[in-house]
Formats: sequence, C-alpha cells, structure tokens
Amino acid sequence: MKKIKKGDMVGRKSYGKDIIFIVDRIIKTKDKEIAILKGLTIRIEANSDVEDLELIEEKTIQEHVRNFEQRVIKRIEKQEKLLKENNYPFRERLVIYTGRILHIDGDRRYAEKSHRYYKKLQLNAIVKNIPERKQPILIPNMLQRYNPDILVLTGHDGMIKKGTQFNNIYNYRNSRYFIKAVEQARKQALKKDLVIFAGACQSYYEGLMMAGSNFASSPARILIDFMDPLIVAEKIATTKEEKFVTIQDIQQELRDGTRGISGIGGQGKKKVLMI
Repeated sequence: MKKIKKGDMVGRKSYGKDIIFIVDRIIKTKDKEIAILKGLTIRIEANSDVEDLELIEEKTIQEHVRNFEQRVIKRIEKQEKLLKENNYPFRERLVIYTGRILHIDGDRRYAEKSHRYYKKLQLNAIVKNIPERKQPILIPNMLQRYNPDILVLTGHDGMIKKGTQFNNIYNYRNSRYFIKAVEQARKQALKKDLVIFAGACQSYYEGLMMAGSNFASSPARILIDFMDPLIVAEKIATTKEEKFVTIQDIQQELRDGTRGISGIGGQGKKKVLMI
C-alpha cells in the first residue's frame, strides 16, 4: 500500500470518503501518524489517523474538480448575463463604481479562484492569501493600505468535536483567528460602514457576529460552499448605496441558505454618477 504523504488527495474511509481532502501535513506521535486535512473544494479543515485515509483515484479527482469548475463558470455566466440585462439607459453618460472588496483567504488555491471570479465579473477586488492564524496580525496594515468597502475573511475551519460545545471557541479549528481579525478590523477600519463577511465551514457563527461581522458562517455548523462568501461580497459590491442588503436578499443564491450563512445585513456599495 502506497504511503500517504503531504499533498496527496485522500478520503476518510470511516466517513465513506464523502469529502476529497488534500493532506496539508502529517504529525507523528508516539503511537501513530495524524494527517491535517483541507477540503479540495469545501472550506473545511479536519484531522484523521493516516490509517483511515485512502488515496483517491485521479479520474475521480478530475471529475470532482471539473464539476466544481463548471458550477463556478455557470455562476459567472449567469451574473454576466444579468449585468447586461440590467444595463442602464444612456450608460455612456454614467460612471459606475462598485464597492472595493478586500478578500483575505487562508487557502492559496481558493484565493486564486476567488481572484478569477471577481475579475470575470469586473469587480474592484484585491485578493490576498494569508494563513488564518496570521490574519489578525496583518489585517490592520491591509485595511490602511487598501481601505476597502467590503472585507472577506475566510479559509478553512471546522469543529473539533462536532455537535457539541458550540460556544467553546477552542472547539473550532480557526474561528478564534477569524474572530480576532474581525475585532481588529472594527478597530482599524477607515470606513465605519465597512461590511464584513467572516468564517468558513462549521465556524463559530455567534462569536463572529459578536465580534462585528455583518455576515458570517455557519449558523447550523454545516459545510459551506466555496462560492458563498464570494456571492455575499458580490451582492454588496453591486447593490446601490441607497439600499440595505439583508440575508433574505441573498439566501436563495447560497447553497444552503441561512443554514450556511446569515447575518444582520449591510449597506450596498455601488455608486452611479451622472457625467
């Protein structure tokens, strides 16, 4: 049997290989080896005994990634079509500014995909790959540098003991870093009406909201879709500043609605100026 190593695509046998993970690192203990795993297309972090892991066939991986990419492309095409259909009359006499997005993602691959998504939709977005644990440290400088209208803080997360200790911040793999980053953002933001999305799979929703998020994951402690944070940011960025965006305005576009994402809402950031 081939030895499991960092970078391998694997599934957990005890879970029926329901999620494809990438092995982020392997920790050797006295008795066994523990793998730290990150979802290939889902924002979850987990750990597993190496003995419980099985390599996923290349054909299965390619099909999984292809389906994922097709969902992203379908979403982009839908939004591009809506932009054309909602084109303003006399557009040549208008200047349109969509809200500036600063998206900080703990996963390099997701950061790259997010950048392509925003670019395709011609949104004003800066995307940076910063590990979750470093986000609270670096967020003040990032806010001063880019002065965004919308801040997205995400990456990977997960409950250590699923289904219990919902209010124990240490029962979440990365929620404490997201929470600290949100707190720092509220202290350092140049714009007091900064709209913040924070969290990943199974994140400590209540803690993120108390820290100052407008939207967060995950009320039902479920896995969220890769695109959910992007959809929230896009909606805020492309909604006129006169309108307040609620979760009800967005929930139908999210994979699991308000079970995955919820919040108090935020002001739209699009400005339309006559020239």
